[in-house]
Amino acid sequence: MRVALAQIRSSTDPSANLDLVDEYTQRAADAGARLVLFPEATMCRLGVPLAAVAEPLDGPWANGVRQIAERAGIVVVAGMFTPADDGRVKNTLIAAGPGVDAHYDKIHLYDAFGFSESATVAPGHEPVVITVDGVSVGLTLCYDVRFPELYIELARRGAQLITVHASWGTGPGKLEQWTLLARARAIDTTGFVAAVDQAYPGDEIAALGPVGVGGSVVASPTGEVLASAGGDPSLVVTDIDLAAAQKVRETIAVMHNRVDHAWGKAESRG
Repeated sequence: MRVALAQIRSSTDPSANLDLVDEYTQRAADAGARLVLFPEATMCRLGVPLAAVAEPLDGPWANGVRQIAERAGIVVVAGMFTPADDGRVKNTLIAAGPGVDAHYDKIHLYDAFGFSESATVAPGHEPVVITVDGVSVGLTLCYDVRFPELYIELARRGAQLITVHASWGTGPGKLEQWTLLARARAIDTTGFVAAVDQAYPGDEIAALGPVGVGGSVVASPTGEVLASAGGDPSLVVTDIDLAAAQKVRETIAVMHNRVDHAWGKAESRG
């Protein structure tokens, strides 16, 4: 399976950002990718009021993503914001393309490093797995990557590839943490992890909050870096060998040997 990571630099203009989705999706399709991943907050970068730009999943921005995916003939996953019932928004991934029309609402909110995402964003509650060309793909957002139990659950639900879509915060050691966490989640699940971040926006915008550091990465089931990006906008395209990954999952049998929450009681994985 060929996967593309579109490390873009979102602005505060949803229309201009949709043009970026169109451009990078076409580039990914031309490169033979069957799945193209865009960062968290593709619709509008963080650091500005989000309620004013949030749209429902049947609104013009989401429908624009669907139309782009249909024209290109590949699956597109991109970060947007949807209205929540309590006046906040939800931090949402829309997934659209051949045989796919789904969404995931971010479960773990970024109330850390002096930032309070929960003040304006309502949490999601349900893990999501989509199917792309017969491959099970789990969806996660940014701060989720610090919670291995979500990735284990997605793997239990059959995910062979798990995506991470981020607008990662800057700071000492943060880029290193981002890439290390992506690789660790791949090892945890003996599956592939494709982690796409916003490109670094420059020091002035970076001071506004978690708006990206770059460093998008694809990690193998053993944590090997298969492809990566620097800090600037770029399209990373790589092939993942699902048959080889299955051999790793059988050999390093952590998913089979894992115990449930009643410690000491081994789960049967068949």
